[in-house]
Amino acid sequence: MSNPAMTEHPTNEPALRLLLNAQVYGPQALGRQNLLLGGGKILWMGIDTPDLPAQLPVETIDLQGRRLIPGLIDGHVHVTGGGGEAGFRTRVPAPMLSRYTRAGVTSVVGLLGTDDLARGTRELVAGIYALREEGLNAWGYCGGYHLPPTTLTGSVRGDVVFIEPLIGVGEIAISDHRSSQPTLDELLKLASEAHVAGLMTNKAGIVHLHLGDGPRGLELVRQALDISELPARVFNPTHVNRRKALFEEAVELARRGCHVDLTAFPVEEGEDAWTAEEALIRYLDSGAPPERISVSSDAGGCLACFDEHGRMCGMGVGESGALLDCLNAVLARGVDLERALPAFTLNPARLLRLPGKGLIAAGADADLVALDVNGAAFDVFIAGRAHLRDGAVLRRGNFEA
Repeated sequence: MSNPAMTEHPTNEPALRLLLNAQVYGPQALGRQNLLLGGGKILWMGIDTPDLPAQLPVETIDLQGRRLIPGLIDGHVHVTGGGGEAGFRTRVPAPMLSRYTRAGVTSVVGLLGTDDLARGTRELVAGIYALREEGLNAWGYCGGYHLPPTTLTGSVRGDVVFIEPLIGVGEIAISDHRSSQPTLDELLKLASEAHVAGLMTNKAGIVHLHLGDGPRGLELVRQALDISELPARVFNPTHVNRRKALFEEAVELARRGCHVDLTAFPVEEGEDAWTAEEALIRYLDSGAPPERISVSSDAGGCLACFDEHGRMCGMGVGESGALLDCLNAVLARGVDLERALPAFTLNPARLLRLPGKGLIAAGADADLVALDVNGAAFDVFIAGRAHLRDGAVLRRGNFEA
């Protein structure tokens, strides 16, 4: 267990916070509102200032008309670090707490990638618990790129049922030279394990699928939908904007009931890919169900490129800050905030079955982000506790400089 005395956390948190003059997007536009926070929840919201007893310890914060949105949900994060495709020196370190909160991210879902051997489910669960102790909302997936998936209990169903933070399996790689080349039967068995575990626990119970550059694209998922009784929502492909043709396949799968996920990675001019902002606009304009799209960052992951021999020829590192960058880029293209925001908040909350997340309403969790005029996170509250105030970091992880 970490020593609380070692953390840079304020010890004088008020029991109640009153936020005044917030321009609320919950994610729908609700106009100027006042909110009372307490016990980790939004206790009340309204246009009038509540008459509270003078004896109550209340901190009042005037947001001066700033936009107040639900905390962003980053559904694809390498909380223990990713990478390793070009030797142990290319293993990416784990991101620290404020890397998330400075980006307006209040909830993350952690996972393993290519390296699901040197890094395993034990380390992942420990990393999730550490982030929770530091005040972040965190869950995770058992498994990694390869089959059979790495687990704690010996099965996906056992992990999801008995390990509280684990809500599904992923990121299982398909159409990628780094995958274990899963067959249709293997994918169906894996999906059935996740689905039944979700039924038993009311967790997400999904298979989060890494999509590579391979020409087979989403063929395996289409076949699974064609021949099985499994609900389409169980299959959750990500990185679907990495090729333009793959994106079109993903839109059609969304029409069939799958929830598809975009990755906010950099795209070079002339590359056969869509930026997350371009893909999100195209998706919203396509007429596909708007509730079946989300955007994640791949934070802490290795954004690798490979030559024709499968050797890594370059790498970057995903950052949670890419989510706000993407959202602001979409807004700059003329999309209304209430239309763009669900892909970063309410949509992943519903897919992941995280009640109280992704919305602003009385009774919801007090995970809130106030944006400055440039769209950066100005104030961040998680369960009503301040992590950022006036753009300054108040809470840091134990080992942050």
